[in-house]
Amino acid sequence: MSQSQSQRFLVTAVHSSRRDGLGSDGMQNGDTNDSSVAQNTVPILEYLREPNKYGDGIPKESSPFINSTDIDKGILYEGKNLALFEEEMDRNPMVSSLLNRLANYTNLTQGVREHEEAENNEEPRKKEIKAPQMGTFIGVYLPCLQNILGVILFLRLTWIVGAAGIFGSFWIVFICCACTLLTAISMSAIATNGVVPAGGSYYMISRSLGPEFGGAVGICFYLGTTFAGAMYILGTIEILLTYIVPSAAIFKAEDPSQENLALLNNMRVYGTCAITLMATVVFVGVKYVNKLALVFLACVILSILAIYAGVIKTAFSPPDFPLCMLGNRTLAWQAFDVCAKFSTEGNQTVTTQLWRLFCDSPHLNATCNEYFSLNNVTTIQGIPGIASRVILDNIWSVYGPQGELLEKQGKPSVPASEDVTNIGLPYVFSDIATYFTMLVGIYFPSVTGIMAGSNRSGDLKDAQKSIPTGTLLAIITTSFIYLTCIILFGACIEGVLLRDKFGESVNGNLVIGTLAWPSPWVIVIGSFFSTCGAGLQSLTGAPRLMQAIARDGIVPFLRVFGHGKANGEPTWALLLTAGICEIGILIASLDSVAPILSMFFLMCYMFVNLACALQTLLKTPNWRPRFKYYHWTLSFLGMSLCLALMFICSWYYALVAMVIAGCIYKYIEYRGAEKEWGDGIRGLSLNAARYALLRLEDGPPHTKNWRPQLLILLNLDSEQNVKHPRLLSLTTQLKAGKGLTIVGSVLEGTFLERHADVQNAEQNIKSLMGLEKTKGFCHVVVSSNRRDGVSHLIQSSGLGGMKHNTVLVAWPELWRQTDGPSGWKSFVDMVRETTTAHQALLVTKNIDSFPTNQERFAGGTIDIWWIVHDGGLLMLLPFLLSQHKVWRKCKMRIFTVAQIDDNSIQMKKDLQLFLYQLRLDAEVEVVEMLDNDISAFTYERTLVMEQRSQMLKQMQLSKNEREREIQSITDESRGATIRKNSARPSLDIQAMNPVGVPNEEAQLIHDRNAAAHSSAMDKLSATPEGVHMTWTKEKISAEKYKNKESLSPEGVRDIFNMKPEWGNLNQSNVRRMHTAVKLNEVVVNKSQDARLVLLNMPGPPKNRQGDENYMEFLEVLTEGLNRVLMVRGGGSEVITIYS
Repeated sequence: MSQSQSQRFLVTAVHSSRRDGLGSDGMQNGDTNDSSVAQNTVPILEYLREPNKYGDGIPKESSPFINSTDIDKGILYEGKNLALFEEEMDRNPMVSSLLNRLANYTNLTQGVREHEEAENNEEPRKKEIKAPQMGTFIGVYLPCLQNILGVILFLRLTWIVGAAGIFGSFWIVFICCACTLLTAISMSAIATNGVVPAGGSYYMISRSLGPEFGGAVGICFYLGTTFAGAMYILGTIEILLTYIVPSAAIFKAEDPSQENLALLNNMRVYGTCAITLMATVVFVGVKYVNKLALVFLACVILSILAIYAGVIKTAFSPPDFPLCMLGNRTLAWQAFDVCAKFSTEGNQTVTTQLWRLFCDSPHLNATCNEYFSLNNVTTIQGIPGIASRVILDNIWSVYGPQGELLEKQGKPSVPASEDVTNIGLPYVFSDIATYFTMLVGIYFPSVTGIMAGSNRSGDLKDAQKSIPTGTLLAIITTSFIYLTCIILFGACIEGVLLRDKFGESVNGNLVIGTLAWPSPWVIVIGSFFSTCGAGLQSLTGAPRLMQAIARDGIVPFLRVFGHGKANGEPTWALLLTAGICEIGILIASLDSVAPILSMFFLMCYMFVNLACALQTLLKTPNWRPRFKYYHWTLSFLGMSLCLALMFICSWYYALVAMVIAGCIYKYIEYRGAEKEWGDGIRGLSLNAARYALLRLEDGPPHTKNWRPQLLILLNLDSEQNVKHPRLLSLTTQLKAGKGLTIVGSVLEGTFLERHADVQNAEQNIKSLMGLEKTKGFCHVVVSSNRRDGVSHLIQSSGLGGMKHNTVLVAWPELWRQTDGPSGWKSFVDMVRETTTAHQALLVTKNIDSFPTNQERFAGGTIDIWWIVHDGGLLMLLPFLLSQHKVWRKCKMRIFTVAQIDDNSIQMKKDLQLFLYQLRLDAEVEVVEMLDNDISAFTYERTLVMEQRSQMLKQMQLSKNEREREIQSITDESRGATIRKNSARPSLDIQAMNPVGVPNEEAQLIHDRNAAAHSSAMDKLSATPEGVHMTWTKEKISAEKYKNKESLSPEGVRDIFNMKPEWGNLNQSNVRRMHTAVKLNEVVVNKSQDARLVLLNMPGPPKNRQGDENYMEFLEVLTEGLNRVLMVRGGGSEVITIYS
């Protein structure tokens, strides 16, 4: 063997030695490196139990395909055959190692880890885990048969046939069996679409429909299984007290009308004892319950065979089973011995016990019940046999109200007057009202149990083959048994006896037992053990289902039920199951409990069909079932049938079950753990999103549907933490979870180098979004420079019609101190790009002083300064903010500016009307401003701005050019007049000096700029006057006269004497600065104490040479305000007065 070959087989040798239990002594040369491999290698069984412990921390499935590569870490792939792939081995393992893990992959039941640890403590060496060996017959067919055939068959099927008739009963059975058959087809498709670990139906539903549906339906399935246990226990007690030991009843009714209540009390007492005993048995020795399962199954099969044998026997030798009839009324043959009015003793005719029940004395001249006097007492055969024509009498239904007398149809009788009472007489009455839908609810539990095979999927040799075959065969077999039993019961048994639920007319005997051969006790004992075993199986399976749900962690408050004994037995879940079972026991009526569990099972089956239909219609690539005989129409039909049966059985129970499932769904959605199971609901959401996005492409939204879809641009520090988290607080207050929110940021560099930083940044942003309760998406891009990255986000964020229409960004507070013009240039370019993209722009100033989501303003105002109309966004934003509890108590005030030719009073009226039509509550105020009162401060501020602009341009020169420029500035400035303004600190040279520029250089540049502006100014203005609120003719004339005076030669000469360097200032900049200064004075005067100030944001100049001046204009405009939100519309109307 060559060296490369030996190295290639090195991994296999290590694994084989590890499997064989060899230590380091059993290895060959070169094993020193492999010892470190063994130390770093995770045992496959331990990894499959806790993949998250060794993976990336993201909850995913315990599968050998997913995130299992940590097992191979540390192994050196030195072979040359796979050298091309060796750098990717940590993510893409070799096929050999993958197959090795697949060979060791097992479907382990819940609690296997604790069970293995217990075995380690008890035995020096852990036993080898045996591979599942159960086949289709033992593993699926027989368990389904045992669960489907049970208490309803023995105790209620004859009664259902008697009430609904053969035809109605046939339809009841057919509908219910069709429902389970369609569900089984859907379940087979899901079960064969990959490995189904222990958990059965819950696992299938949760992984197909997601954790919300899975948890809701899983808990409903658990409740159904638990109430099924209660039903089986009630059936056991009913058989015990009615047919085996009637004398064991604790409560006895002295009045016949109280017999039903006494029976229910006996059921409660004995049922509580039974549930306590069974729970103890399950807690102590569940393995004995499993071993007795075959005994219980044998009881069921022998009982059914005895029924068929008895039916055959009735063809030639029907049993002697007389019924006592008074006229056409059935008598309860318990309180009398002879079915006759008179009997002959010697030569005398004497009255019987029956006479004494209907008459006031035993004498022949006694006063008797009218109906008793008018009709004769006769006997008929209760089981005339299959050869009789009784089947013709039992074809149609005989429904009746509660308390109705059981009467044989077609038998003649003389009616009595209506006022004759029947209370206390030995008649057989119906204990409950009968109708079709009620019988469906009682019968349906008899066809449940189709999940028994899938629940044992972890024990099957080939689950993908056994589950469909065994389940479908079991449903076909049991459906055949039920349908034939309906026909045979109707053909052999008298109708009044069929309707006698408890066998009162035949002295308390079990009707189906009398029909059986060779002895009635075969049915009685067999049904007793069958129902008892089914109850034990429910108490065994339900806690494990609850444990599986609890260990998935999707319902936080159920996690305590995931714990158990050291061997994995679910102790706490068993206690919960026993407690819920006791609720069903206290109901005490089998007929009342059956519809409850029918609801939960039907809901479970409905979602199994929904899961299959969903997966089939979505055609996800992973949907490849081995079972091919399914179709989405069959699944949809099964789902519709389940839903219809829920409301047919009991509409109020159906609503209660749906409310319970809905509450669990919403609880898991809001409080449960997030799980990614690749479920169908996620695929449905993707398809629905795709469909909605395609619909949104049709055109822009109507004004009534417009809402801000935000793109928030965040700045990150060197550790990828958010610099201004209050931006997300403002987003939450503005959006309240509605609409689209994209939180974006830009990292400078290349994606290959900063991929890890991108993941870290996204994680930090998502954590902050969760903390601030901001619902949206995170998008971090890497670009060579920040400007391009922001441009990419503005252009490409969103998808299709679901794109942002508004950009939210914080004002760059340190734009003057940034190294070079890149900072403010990026901001100005962003403003231009949002305008070009027809997107609105929101710029927050002093964002760190904005309130958090936990703060509450007890009062104050939100001031809106409506200078220009650009779509109405300025008025819509404060309304949206006022919906949040932070701003709810703040009042809105709207200010607008009137020019000299405007009518302020009319403007105020029009604005009030406009706000009324917009349904906005706000105070209105009109502010009047003069048009030409340009102040000296305005000129000085403009001068400083332009000097700073010139200084920034000079700093972009090369070093040599800068030295030459400094020399020329020195020469030119020797004769210049240098004036310094010490009145305002903001005008000092230090304020204009960018970081890192020598003071002498900055001084020389300033001197040169001052000398360049030494000519006379073109336009002058007086100092600012007071602000007026209402224009009048007198005030307009006075202002015009004052303006003329201010432009006199004396006034011009005085101002020229003040600042000779103002002469060559750019008049456009002077006007812009004048607007900013005047507006700032008015806004500060009115809104300095406001909680928030919103105002129109002017656009940048078309000439890019003045971009740095634009930043100064905005700075002046918002100076002296605490919280400012500058708003720039997107060019379209966003608010309307129309409905």
